[in-house]
Parts: sequence; structure tokens; C-alpha cells
Amino acid sequence: MTRIFSWYCRGLEGLMALMLAIMVIMVFGNVVLRYGFNSGITVSEEVSRWLFVWMTFLGAIVAVREHGHLGTDMLVARLPTWGKKLCLVVAHLLMLYASYLLLTGSWQQTLINWDVSAPTTGASVAIFYVVGVVFAVSAIVFLLHDLWRALSGQLGDAELVMVHESEEQGDIDRINAELARRDAEEAARAEQARRGGKP
Repeated sequence: MTRIFSWYCRGLEGLMALMLAIMVIMVFGNVVLRYGFNSGITVSEEVSRWLFVWMTFLGAIVAVREHGHLGTDMLVARLPTWGKKLCLVVAHLLMLYASYLLLTGSWQQTLINWDVSAPTTGASVAIFYVVGVVFAVSAIVFLLHDLWRALSGQLGDAELVMVHESEEQGDIDRINAELARRDAEEAARAEQARRGGKP
């Protein structure tokens, strides 16, 4: 399951890169045409706006998977294991409810705007809203997977705190965990060498 999630997120990252490239080409091309040739790409502004919205939501999907959204861990990090697990379960249930609300609202807006045409492209305005459905479905799957791992005891104590107050703090925590692991390995090797040296 983890491998499927990784492939999915890698695909989303590739799609976001493509969307960003299209946005840059359209906006830059529009500027050059407007100031250099008194012309322009008519659909540039509308398509760029849609791509930006899609990129934001797809990036949020990847962030949900990688636990990249910022939060406050000041209290949760100090709780015992059962407290961390309880907070994680409650937080995931609330996020699942919020994702459900986003799913139903986005789906209703998609249906309402299905026959509404955009002013410059003539495409359905539902394209703008269906990304909420994509995000909500993906987030619900990821959140349910994390919730199942937490309830089945597959998460370690450090993994029970899935938010960090800053990106730098997340990096620091990962580095500290790696250093602690290395120190433990070196201590075990030193102890083994000391015992092996005894007559």
C-alpha cells in the first residue's frame, strides 16, 4: 500500500511540475506578445488561474501524505504514548470530517457548474471545482490509512506526532533521531567489543 501511495504522490509531483511549466510559458508568452507584438494569448489568464488552483490542491495531497502541513506540537510532544495516540485519533477524525465536508461541497459545486461555460476558453467551470473532489478523496484515503496504522499499533512513539511547528523543526527532529540511532549503534558496538575483550 505504501508503494502505491508513493507512486501516486510521485505522479502528482510530476503533474504539478508540468502545470507549473505550462503556467510559466503561458504567462511569459502572454507578456512578450502583449508588449512586443501588441497581441496576446486570450486564454492565458483563465487557464493559468485554473492550473494554479489545481497545483495548490495537488500539492496539499502530497503534504497530507508526507505529514508536511504545519501544526502545533508543543503540547502533544510532551504527552505519554497513549495521549499522543488519543490526540492523533481525534485529529484524524476531525480531518476526515472536514475532508467529507469538502468532498460533498465540491461535488455539489461541480454538478451545479457542469453546464456553465468559462468566458474565454468555453470549458466547463466544473473543472475549477472538481479538484476539491480529487483532494478530498485522496486525503480521506491517506487519513484512513494513517488512522488504521495508529489504531493497530504500527506507529512508533515518534511517529504519533505528525505535525511540526516549523519545517526547520521537522528537519531538526529527523536529524536528532538519526543521531540518536547512530549513538545507540556505536554504544552497542563498544559494549560488544568490551565484552569480547574480556578473558
